[in-house]
This record gives sequence, structure tokens and C-alpha cells, in this order.
Amino acid sequence: MSASASWIARDAAAVWHPFTQHADWTGDDPTVVARAEGPWLWDVDGRRYLDGVSSLWTTTLGHGHPGVNAAIADQLAKLDHATFLGASHTPGIELSETLIALAPKGDDPDLTKVFYAGDGSSAVEAALKIAYQYSTQTGHPRPKFVRLNHAYHGDTLGAVAVGGHDLFHQAYKPLLLETVGIESPGDRALGADRLTTAISHLRSVMHEHGDQVCAIIVEPMIQGAAGMLDYDAAFLREARTLAYTYGALLIFDEVATGIGRTGRMWAAEHAGVVPDLLTCGKGVTGGYLPLSAVLAAEHVYEAFLTRPGDSSPRTFFHGHTYTANPLCCAAALANLRVMGEQDVVARADRLGERLGKLLEPVAAKDAVTEVRRLGTMIGVEVAPDGHRTGFRVCRAARDRGVWLRPLGDTVVVMPPLTLGDDEADLLVEALDAAIDEVLG
Repeated sequence: MSASASWIARDAAAVWHPFTQHADWTGDDPTVVARAEGPWLWDVDGRRYLDGVSSLWTTTLGHGHPGVNAAIADQLAKLDHATFLGASHTPGIELSETLIALAPKGDDPDLTKVFYAGDGSSAVEAALKIAYQYSTQTGHPRPKFVRLNHAYHGDTLGAVAVGGHDLFHQAYKPLLLETVGIESPGDRALGADRLTTAISHLRSVMHEHGDQVCAIIVEPMIQGAAGMLDYDAAFLREARTLAYTYGALLIFDEVATGIGRTGRMWAAEHAGVVPDLLTCGKGVTGGYLPLSAVLAAEHVYEAFLTRPGDSSPRTFFHGHTYTANPLCCAAALANLRVMGEQDVVARADRLGERLGKLLEPVAAKDAVTEVRRLGTMIGVEVAPDGHRTGFRVCRAARDRGVWLRPLGDTVVVMPPLTLGDDEADLLVEALDAAIDEVLG
């Protein structure tokens, strides 16, 4: 028995994986990763794979970067963990200052405070609670959220409520918050007028429900889990205007799109607007440790300060045991420092352009419905040909040394931001050959 077969048997006996149908698990010949370095993964049998999805969209510098490793080890020698509830520590303070300095800038509002969470879902959950409590402390409770169709914001119940992807969310609808869904500006089913349709729908929803809406939440510029549905920046500018007009907050969920993924530090920069709340995660630590955050505008933060004559506390009663864990903060600081020193955001922009050029012949194939890209966030939608077509393409790419993951029949390509030219060539060549193998 191979090492992989032995480990998979042990896995099947003990593990319940996320987003995994275990009736198919062992038959899918899953990869058991043993180690990683740079853009590469090795399985327990010693086979090497290019990490074509940045280990679920997280790695910015690649695996095992010596600067990040050293920062974590240095922090571990000083402080492993200390509560952030009513106390503080130096890496948490320094990271907050760094994130504020890097935050998208505009005339109003400025993002001036950082609230830490553990992962993308928990950051979104915190942002939703902040938005609702803000409404109760600045006028009257507004129980509704406006969200995009096909949205994905995570798997906690609040995040599920503002999602719009039935495959993930249908089972939980009886448990969810009150939301109003609008057409997505990235929905290809709406045709060439999808931007106009989405803006018109948002305007009508805000006209009807605006005084009950505490926040509009969107994934700015591209809806990741929907299959990399990119859209026009004009939608974000209109959402900013309407949020101001009706007194709602605007939330940008940049868990996937932030930290250089779109060729900018933040996807918001493509539109030139600043939200009231911005969530980040995934790449903030470079994929090394779990950490997320909500960046908040000053006017939002000030609504949580107790005032003379208040009959009840305005405190935000939310947090978790490992909020702002020092090791996580140290990893994030090192990751962001190296990104700045090596101009990684500009490199990511160039990498995205290179991948886009390499994918032009792939996009021309009859078997490919569309290639969608913003920076290094790429979705290659293949024409379905029987059962689990996207999965079969990814399996064929893995046989050629490239590890990819499908979203239905859309193959996600999202490598580390520092990927070299030779690795980029290998990635696209493997995908091209895999599509030919599966779809002819």
C-alpha cells in the first residue's frame, strides 16, 4: 500500500472535511500534502504539485518564506498568546497601524479603527453586527441587509444570510437574517445590460426599503465563489452614493479580493470609493496563520462610545478567545512588510496580465465558455460534459503537476502573487492540456 493510500484510509476513518461529499471522498483519490516550499506542494508519496490556488486563495509570497518564518519564531520566543479583551500587545497595535496606513483612501470616510476576528466568516459576522448595532445607536434599528445574488460571504449564520448561493445556503434559510437580494452586476445571464440592470434594481430596493436597511454588503469588483464573476466599478460607486443617501453603511467584503489579489492592495481602489466597513482575511497573514479583521470608519467607531446620559452601554459585545493572537499578528506584519519591500502588489498586477495573455488560446477553445479575470483572480468556465466536468479537469491538471480546485464547472486559477514566469507557463500549459484531455 502506498503512503497516500494508507493516509487516506486513516483520514476516511476519522476526518470530516469541509465542502466535501464523503460518499465520493476515497474514490476521488485525494491529495495528502506533506510539505510545501515557495509555490510548490509535495504529497506523502513525494510527488510535487504547483499550488495553483494559493491553498484556497491565501498564500501571497508562497509557502515557507524565511522572513515570515523568522517573524513567527521571534514572536513565539517572546509571547505566544495574551487576551485582547480589555488588554493589548505590541504586535496587535503595530498591525492595526499598518492596516490603517494601507487602507483605501478617499475624501470620506477614512478607515481608522481595526477590529480583529479569526477568519473571513467571523470578520463578516462582526461587520454585520456592527452595522446593525450602529443603526440602533444612531437613530432607530434597521433590521435589513441588501446583498447581491450569487454572493458568498462565509459559513457562519450571519454570513450565510447575506450570501446568495443556494448550493451553499438553501438548507439554512429558515434560520437567517432578513435580507433583500438584488441582481448581480456580474451575472452573465443578465446579458450585456447586467450593470444597468443591477444598478436599477439596487435603486428600486433602496427606494422601497432604504429606511430599514442598515447595510449594503458586496464583494467588490468580483464575486469569487460564484465562479469569478467580475463586474464594472460603476456599480460600487453607485452603491456608495445610495448608502449615503439612505443612511445605510456600505460593507466591502475583501476577504478574498484584498491584499493584492486584484492587482491593487484592495479591490475598492479600482472604483475609487471607500466603504464604512471593510473585511479582510486570507492573504493578510500570507496564508501562514488564521487572522481576519474589520476596518471601520471613525464615525462608525464613535457610535460605540458611551455618552453622558446613556441608559445602556454602547459596547460592542463581540470577540473570541484568540482575537489578535500575537503569532498571527507577527505573521501578518512580516507578510505585509515583505510585500512592500518587494513591490508584490505591482508584481501581482503584472502576473495577472501575463496569465491573461497565456490564457487567450484557452479562452478560444470551443470547450471553454469564458475566461474571467481581475488581477490574479481567474475563473476558466468549461462547457459541461457529463458529471463533475470541472473536477475532472482539475484531476487531469493534477496529473500534470498542477493543483487546482473547481467551483462547479469553473476552474479557479489563483496562484501565489510571486509566481515566476516558468511556473506561470507550467500552470497554463497543464490546464490547457487537461481541458483537451477531458473535453477533446
